[in-house]
Amino acid sequence: MREVPALGPNRPMKLPKIVEQTLSNGLTVIAIRRPTVPLVEVRLRVPFARANLARAAVLTQTLMSGTDGMSGVEIAAELQRVGGALSAGADPDRLLVAGNSLVGGLGRLLEIMASVLTGAAYPAGEVATERGRLADRIRMALSQPAHLAREALYKRMYGRHPYAVQTPTPEQVLAVTPGAVRKLHAERIHPAGATLVIAGDITPQKAIDTAERALASWVGDGKDVELPKVPPLEPGPLTLVDRPGAVQSSLRLALPAVPRTHPDHAALQLANLVFGGYFSSRWVENIREDKGYTYGPHSTIEHAVAGSSLVAAAEVATEVTAPALLETMYELGRLATLPPSEDELEQARQYALGTLQLGMSTQAGLAGLAATYAAFGLRLDYLAEHAARLAKVTVDEVAAAAAQYMAPARLAGVVLGDAERIEPSLSALVPLTRAGSESA
Repeated sequence: MREVPALGPNRPMKLPKIVEQTLSNGLTVIAIRRPTVPLVEVRLRVPFARANLARAAVLTQTLMSGTDGMSGVEIAAELQRVGGALSAGADPDRLLVAGNSLVGGLGRLLEIMASVLTGAAYPAGEVATERGRLADRIRMALSQPAHLAREALYKRMYGRHPYAVQTPTPEQVLAVTPGAVRKLHAERIHPAGATLVIAGDITPQKAIDTAERALASWVGDGKDVELPKVPPLEPGPLTLVDRPGAVQSSLRLALPAVPRTHPDHAALQLANLVFGGYFSSRWVENIREDKGYTYGPHSTIEHAVAGSSLVAAAEVATEVTAPALLETMYELGRLATLPPSEDELEQARQYALGTLQLGMSTQAGLAGLAATYAAFGLRLDYLAEHAARLAKVTVDEVAAAAAQYMAPARLAGVVLGDAERIEPSLSALVPLTRAGSESA
């Protein structure tokens, strides 16, 4: 059998040409040259903290449904003429309008974007149709264990913080009126504090000039809303959410994490990769490859504007719920007390560095990264700085980060499954509390 060749040297990260400018209306525009194909990607990020969840959801579904001068069908036809598309979405931190077109259609793409930003009509018929569809999708999500487990974990992690609830109920969505959506748009969708990223086969300054011409009419003071910092993660009893008859259990575990700018972030990222952040991790090797308890366990560091956390997730057969949790805690404890080997660390490092390179290898990836980092006051030069930090992290630093942030005693977790079948074995392993109960 031939030996696997050694990992090659890390390639230095090369950043593309970037020009940034704040327009007269307060909009920040970041233009990035990436001439791989004759296309352009745009990402408009508007701060949207504490927006009413139901109204925000309906707004994103109907933003492109018509303006004072164009119907939704006409908007779609105009976008098709330039080989383009526009869509909108929202989360507890931001509203994101994403799109793309042929390079020659950038001006028209931005004009259409400006028309919906300044004159979205939210026609009553479209609002009624889309809120019905949205309510149906939420009902479907509420039947899925992965969604229910994540909702329960957020409530466990965030308590009374706005992040605790991120999905409106179907009833709340169906109660949204066109007037309420128009009011939310007028109050919260304004250029000051917003960031537009343009990435593609462009001349950056010309792209910014195009944005200035197209978006100059987008004005408005609106109101700025900030989220409080998330509360410290409180370890304690595991929360059991009953789902009678379930053939699988959903494990969702949270640990504290640090923001991207924290000195420990690079070491914690590598510690997470060694634990469960990629396919060659210890957790995957243990409960997937060795034990066969699950198909795809995974852990990741989630960054939100108000705070960061490390979340581990796995779906396991009901009968092995407690053994899977035991092995998970074992792997966390092992990493927190015994440092990884040099080979383990180097493999995780290569994966992390390769992922950074891959993430910015396409125009869409580049635009997405730039828009995401802008939310945290960062720019793409952060990538090169972070890559340099990853390259220097030592085994001892990874071990220290694991001990500080990933010890089993720091866990807050949720298990969703058939309580009658899994509670006895889980309660023999860890303290438990039922969802909705205040005592263990």
